[in-house]
Amino acid sequence: MPYLLRVELPDVPGSLGRLASSIGEAGGDIEAIEIVEKNHHGTAVDDVLLEVAPGAMPDSIVSACNALDGVRVIWISRYAAGGNLFLDLEAVEDLTENPDEALDRLVEVLPLTFRADWAIRVHRVHGVGLATEGAPRDLPFVDIERAARLEVEGDEDNLYAGARIDGNEIVVIGRRGGPEFLDSELARLGHLVGLAASIARG
Repeated sequence: MPYLLRVELPDVPGSLGRLASSIGEAGGDIEAIEIVEKNHHGTAVDDVLLEVAPGAMPDSIVSACNALDGVRVIWISRYAAGGNLFLDLEAVEDLTENPDEALDRLVEVLPLTFRADWAIRVHRVHGVGLATEGAPRDLPFVDIERAARLEVEGDEDNLYAGARIDGNEIVVIGRRGGPEFLDSELARLGHLVGLAASIARG
């Protein structure tokens, strides 16, 4: 069963090796790792895609990681996409293959790129447009200048982040329960959405 582990660890040589050893000893097999964020406090946040051996428990992997000095597990959950992590470069290549469909394709690739549960386009006048499976059927348009975390009244289950396509349309991605969208993820989201809009305009 594939799992996605988001972990904060010291940004020093050998730190990732110690983490990998602990995961392996607890019954996890690492498939891919992506650095999500490096901050000024000497720590990094990584997403680790791993397979859990039969009989091994995700809780054991979390405990093994948290036992390491300076390591903190932020989030672990089953990863429905499985297989690998879809990186930003792959998303850009995908968007440029067919410029006329770049904005539609953007909605399809964002959940994979950001390990989110769904993505959706929302128009100021026409409301919800293209959406992936699991996206809300009704989501209000929000005026935003740059990529940002969004609050949706009455929804305690989802975490939202959105970015502006143009003055009349935004893209929103959502995660059920977590983890929180990091500042680095918001910057990447804004960049990808802006790039897709430029590609679509030709």
